Amino acid sequence: MPQRLRIASSVTVAIAMLLVLVLMPASRTAQAASNSPAGAQPPTAPPTGAPPAGSQPAGSQDAAAEAAAAQASSPSKPASETPDVPFVHGKADAGATKAAVCAACHGPNGNSANPEWPRLAGQSAVYIAEQLRLFRSGVRNNPVMKPLAAGLSDQDIDDVAVYYEAQTPAGLEADPSYWQAGEAIYLRGDTAAQVPACVACHGPVGRGNLAAGYPALRAQQSVYVVAQLKNYANGSRYSGANPAAASRNGVMMFTIAKRLTPEQMRDVASYVQGMR
Repeated sequence: MPQRLRIASSVTVAIAMLLVLVLMPASRTAQAASNSPAGAQPPTAPPTGAPPAGSQPAGSQDAAAEAAAAQASSPSKPASETPDVPFVHGKADAGATKAAVCAACHGPNGNSANPEWPRLAGQSAVYIAEQLRLFRSGVRNNPVMKPLAAGLSDQDIDDVAVYYEAQTPAGLEADPSYWQAGEAIYLRGDTAAQVPACVACHGPVGRGNLAAGYPALRAQQSVYVVAQLKNYANGSRYSGANPAAASRNGVMMFTIAKRLTPEQMRDVASYVQGMR
């Protein structure tokens, strides 16, 4: 074979081997991707401050799953009937003016001094807007709030909701006799009673979950919290043909509250009152 042909042949073989080495990793990557489930995502690190995986007892995890399944099976409103989240149109400066009448019961900047009236400072705007609409419609039937909410427009509700979320809750003190037992329920639940840990939905410091509409509980009046847990347990929190489904998270709370003893309600309410 002539010298030039031998050189050309050697070069061709070298190029072919180089192409194999270059394309092989890409081929393996493509093959791995084709073997992955559709829509699979790479693992992500847990959010800062989230409880470590497996820290919740198995019984509590089962109870949480059961409550979530009950919530998912409840009928939901069509998207056309669901109002926009309050941040779309709500204006905090306008809400400050409109909330002046609310201060009579809920206190300056939403920090109620009366233990029977809830604190609204720092509360989720999504949750406030939902509850005001339920008061307005009469589904949440409260003799004080129903007539006050009746005259509110959707814009009024959005303005007031975003205003109160922007306020800072003033700290309260937990009852020293009960808060430790309440902390155990809040952080770990009650496996025997199938009560999931409150932290799973309301967060490690009680700030709630905005996306899911779970309310903030930190610095909330314990007397008010106990009253609402009792209302969930006896089914009177909401009215109508399907009270449990009135709120986006109603089914879950109707289920869990029935499993709490009066002492557990008192304990966990004392704990959240002292949260900062």
